[in-house]
Order: sequence, then C-alpha cells, then structure tokens
Amino acid sequence: MTYQDYLVLDVHGHVSVPPAANNMVVQMLGSNQPMPSNVGQSVTPGKGPTEADFRATAQGHVDYLDARNIDVQVIGPRPFLQFGWMEPHITPGWAAYVNDMIAQQVSFFPDRFVGAAQLPMHVEHADTKHVLKELDRCVNELGFAAAYLSPDVSGTRLQPGLDDHWFDDLYEACEGYDIPLIVHGTNTLDPRFRGVPMNYQLAFLTEQYLAGQFLSHGDVFERFPKLRVIICHCGGALDRFIPTDKHIAQKDLSENLFYDSCGYDLDFLEAALKQRGVNRVVFGTEAPGSGGAVRPETGRTSDDLVPVLDSFAWLTDADRRAIFHDNPLKVVPGFKTAMKEA
Repeated sequence: MTYQDYLVLDVHGHVSVPPAANNMVVQMLGSNQPMPSNVGQSVTPGKGPTEADFRATAQGHVDYLDARNIDVQVIGPRPFLQFGWMEPHITPGWAAYVNDMIAQQVSFFPDRFVGAAQLPMHVEHADTKHVLKELDRCVNELGFAAAYLSPDVSGTRLQPGLDDHWFDDLYEACEGYDIPLIVHGTNTLDPRFRGVPMNYQLAFLTEQYLAGQFLSHGDVFERFPKLRVIICHCGGALDRFIPTDKHIAQKDLSENLFYDSCGYDLDFLEAALKQRGVNRVVFGTEAPGSGGAVRPETGRTSDDLVPVLDSFAWLTDADRRAIFHDNPLKVVPGFKTAMKEA
C-alpha cells in the first residue's frame, strides 16, 4: 500500500489498547501507589486484558490505517490520559506502563508502527532530569523514535514555557539521541473550561500555540541547533500577522520547528499549510482519535486526510510527497526501521 510510489508516513497517532488496560491507572490513583507494569505477562482469566485482546485492538488500529491509505504511523500516549496532575511518585509507574503498551503494539506490527515515549514529567521537579531514565529506556531498550512533550502537563499553567532552561536536560538528551519531541497538549484544570465538552481540546489549542511562540522567539534552537520539534494540530492556532511583522520570529527555523497536518476543517487546514509552509509540515492525522466525525459531502471521516490533501489543487506533486513522506522521514529518522520491515 503506497501513495503513488512512496509510503505515507504519519507522525501523529496514539496507542490503541483494550479499555480494561487503563484500569491500571485507577488502581494507582486509588491506592496512591505506583504499580509495576504487567504488559506482556500472563493474566489470570477475568482479571485483565490478555495478549490476544491487545493484539485484536492493535489489528483494529491497522485496519483503520489501511482504510485511510496510511502506511506507517508514530504512536505515543493518549494525551488526555497522561494525568500529569497525579502525585509525582505515581507518574513514573504510569508512564512505564503506557510505554510498555506502546512497545507491545509496535512489536505486533513493526512495519506499521513506530513508538514515541510518554515522559514521566512533573512540575514539582527542579528540572527535567527526572524524565531521562525512562526516556533512555524507551530509546535504547524499546527502540522508540520520538518522545511526547506536554507544554502544560499538569493542566495548571505552572509549568515553565518551552523556551525555559528547565527543559535543557531533556533537549540535550533528545538532540543526542537524534529523536524529535512531539509537542501535544494534555489536560486542563482551568475552571473556566468546565462547561465545554471535552475541554482538554481547548488546552491543546492554547498550549500548542503558546509552545510555538515560546520556541520561535526564544533561543532554544540556538542552544540546541540539532533539536527537532513537531507541534501537533497545525500548531493549535494560526498567526494573524504578516510574515514580516515583528510579532513573528524573524528566524529560519526550517530545520528545527515543524507542524503536523492534523487539522480537520478544510479552510483551517489549507490556511495552516500555506502559513507554515510545505517545508515545515509533516503529515499527521491522529487516526483513530478525535477525527471520527463524518464529512457529509464525502461520507468519509475527517481524519481521512490523504484524499483531502490530494484535493488541494494548489499543492504540487512534489509538495504532497514532501508532506506525506520526505518531511516526516527527515524529522523522524526512526521511520526507517519500520520501512525495512515492510
């Protein structure tokens, strides 16, 4: 399965697990104790999902990608299930369990999935050294090719901005591992948002846009020139200023700061592609995820984005190849491992 003569590479996906698999976090929160990961171990019948249950769920994910002409996808944590507001002594156990589930799904279909880590990040720490042990395990033991980074993991807006030196240890590590960071919002505890259904989506928009502002105006990429960052959902929101305005960082960030194509409204997506520039857009769909609404005019779900980009007549064939294949491969070199398995 290819688009024209190349593979479609999707940078924005999340692990798919049987619903009962997430009972682990309920047990951790209820007991206020971390628990060791049991992914891949034998399970007493009736006491939890089996390997067959995990495999069946992963197969459903593959079938979903097949129907949308997606060949390989980066899968990370479900952002709204990261629970970054939990007690700091529980966070590492939950992250390790989620990462083991991600690794298991990759192992089932190594030609279709690439792993991205959930970091056990907590705002109470003085810096990001506390995430490095799990990051190292994910890269060197589990073979992950990226890591997820929340711009406000606790949902309290107490976390430093992504241009802050608080992140230096993480940035240095990712630069050394040659893996990108995928910036994706998580939860919100803002009481103003409570009346909005699925209000974490508001946090995605605001925090991802702020992340782009902080990273572009700050000196992160001057200090870490080989660091690559992808901001999800086209960056959350668009800039309202013209490119030469001083409100826009007057820097060449084409080797460092990228945006995925995970925007479902056609007008928004077209504007995002034009504003960000084809050279800084990497294909992303979040399929399956929040794009399940069906477009009345096509009968296809809104996360079926290959035909959408195919319909944008102003994109050239070279543009589409850049977005679907060349740019994702440049930003996430770990795609090569899955492509060798194909």
